[in-house]
Amino acid sequence: MKKVELLSPAGNLTKLKIALEYGADAVYASMGNFSLRQRSAKEFDLESFSEGVKLTHEKGKKFYATVNGFPFNMQIEGIKKHIQTLKELEVDAMIIATPGVMALAKEIAPQIEIHLSTQANVMNYLDAKIYHQMGASRIVAAREMSLKDAIKIKEMVPNLEIEIFVHGSMCFAYSGRCLVSAVQSGRFSNRGSCANDCRFNYELYAKSPENGALFRLEENEGGTYIMNSKDLNLGTHIEKIMQTDAIDSFKIEGRTKSEYYVACATRAYRMAIDDAMAGKFDPSKYEKELNSLANRGFTDGYLIHKPYERKSTQSLDIQMEDGTHQVHAISEDGEVFKTKHRIDLNTPYEIVAPLNSQICEVENEIGRVYSQNGLNLIEFKKLTTKTGKEFSDIHSGNLNEIILPVKLPNFTFLRKEI
Repeated sequence: MKKVELLSPAGNLTKLKIALEYGADAVYASMGNFSLRQRSAKEFDLESFSEGVKLTHEKGKKFYATVNGFPFNMQIEGIKKHIQTLKELEVDAMIIATPGVMALAKEIAPQIEIHLSTQANVMNYLDAKIYHQMGASRIVAAREMSLKDAIKIKEMVPNLEIEIFVHGSMCFAYSGRCLVSAVQSGRFSNRGSCANDCRFNYELYAKSPENGALFRLEENEGGTYIMNSKDLNLGTHIEKIMQTDAIDSFKIEGRTKSEYYVACATRAYRMAIDDAMAGKFDPSKYEKELNSLANRGFTDGYLIHKPYERKSTQSLDIQMEDGTHQVHAISEDGEVFKTKHRIDLNTPYEIVAPLNSQICEVENEIGRVYSQNGLNLIEFKKLTTKTGKEFSDIHSGNLNEIILPVKLPNFTFLRKEI
């Protein structure tokens, strides 16, 4: 069984650092207007993007740049300049969705690998072979593809890498080819500015052409989230997928999601991959960790089961629900924390840190760090800033940095079960 790459989202420089700290083998990010996530692309400028590439390479990891939008003619010259910039930054690969942009990339930056975006909808070995011949070293498979089909593609095109999504938001439309946002909001999903109209609640009506009578169809009092897909979660299937030796990279969706999401999802799938390699795979462990994230309900999508076998991949009653845990604070440097929710005195909070981190037990005038029931916990006797300002409790919105009782790993989170 070969070890599969873990690919995590980097919506900005901080999330990139978190992904690397929490065990990602590679990250993907975008800059400018040529990605399907323009909101996250705007969080990078040339300086921070360059720094992200450098940091990634210093850690011996890989950096993939997304250029997977569907451009109009007026954007072609801009894409040429963008590819030239990515060439100079020496990214490891470009994720591209269209044959034309692939051809540009091969012409301008032939030394940079091309990964074919999931937007290209590869479902079979014929299409995979054609794109491989055009220069793609990897395909990001369509989410609708089955594991059996992935195995067949690897058999027929053995030198082509296959990347699959294992976690994150699912689109109601086939492989993300949706026009609802463009029709309702004037925001084009396949140019990176989807308004997520499928996540809204709708009221449904039936009209009789005979007499014009209009009837409201009620799912519940607030309408129905009829197009709201559940979130993909393949955490419990990682070992089974790895045993096929057909998949080369596991991709986590979520460049616009929270810092905690990047940390927790990366950590969970890092554990799953490493445990599978060590022969000690424990599905309940990864399921518990991933359930701590806010989600729309989870589904294992279509890789493992056929579409007609699915009971439900839609969350009809609610757009989003809380995870099992609430994040209360984050510490970027391990010395002070910033509040995300609320921190009270003499209250235990779980410490979430990168795998294999050394957490020192300590008790002093500021607080104590200790282990209990397999968890690392922290309690505060004092909430004080470096300048000596004290608080009896501290809430989100308070920008003061509060001293920790002991040095913790970089990008540590404090959380509490809801």
